[in-house]
Amino acid sequence: MDELAHAQRFLWLQHRLPKALLTRLAGAFARWPGGAVTTFAIRRFAEHYGVNLDEAEQPELEAYGTFNAFFTRNLKAGARSWPDDPECLASPCDGALSAQGPITAGQIFQAKGIAYSAEGLLAGDAAAYENGAFSTIYLAPKDYHQIHMPLAGTLTALRYVPGDLFSVNPATAATRPGLFARNERVILEFSTPDGPFTLVLVGALIVGAMRTRWTGRVTATSSSAPWQSERFADRGDAIGAFELGSTVIVLLSEQLKRQRALTWLPRAPGAAFRLGEPLTEALSGPPSAGAS
Repeated sequence: MDELAHAQRFLWLQHRLPKALLTRLAGAFARWPGGAVTTFAIRRFAEHYGVNLDEAEQPELEAYGTFNAFFTRNLKAGARSWPDDPECLASPCDGALSAQGPITAGQIFQAKGIAYSAEGLLAGDAAAYENGAFSTIYLAPKDYHQIHMPLAGTLTALRYVPGDLFSVNPATAATRPGLFARNERVILEFSTPDGPFTLVLVGALIVGAMRTRWTGRVTATSSSAPWQSERFADRGDAIGAFELGSTVIVLLSEQLKRQRALTWLPRAPGAAFRLGEPLTEALSGPPSAGAS
């Protein structure tokens, strides 16, 4: 069976699975302090996916009381580094590039032959991001799953958007139109002196929950009231985590892209990178057309 046929079959199966129920059950197990059972599950998971425990703050698996504690584990000091240039946009997480490019006519590229609207992704006004740029990062099970600030900024809006719970792996992204604008997500909007940017945390099948440092766990049963305060966070600050799974989408406004003359570093889809690695380079001289 070729890759496309396999992906279509997987999508067909997802349409028929009780996704919400499976996700709730996975979340309940991940929060359960199961003693030896939990340790066994963590060990098998780490072995199967090749988790690098040498870079964990706590490398002993028996120290994790729940699967979530392991999955959202801290890194040891010095395990990641950040660009010297404070203007450079750094990766907010470990992961692999799903897609990156410009936002044109309100559309964001998802996969070959598939695009979706920035307005749909944000569930609201996306005018600031017209002619801006996006980068979509897929977090595999082996990755570190905390999310950090890619630039210094002030949180101006935080909201939960309910939606589907399809897988966000590359196979589903290649076959499910509008995947990221249809799945549940948490939207974090930030301001900087040079213009706004947004991080979209996309939920998925078996993702127990998403959480932020300002709200704690955010799920379908949480309040969806918009954030009513402002908080500054420096580049590199931990601001949230996935409790299993998922995808982060970085949106750069046209203003920010132009003011800092940012352009994406060239990467092919599937290219892996780590938290803190540069996503962009700051160009010398006058602002250019920016990320493309």
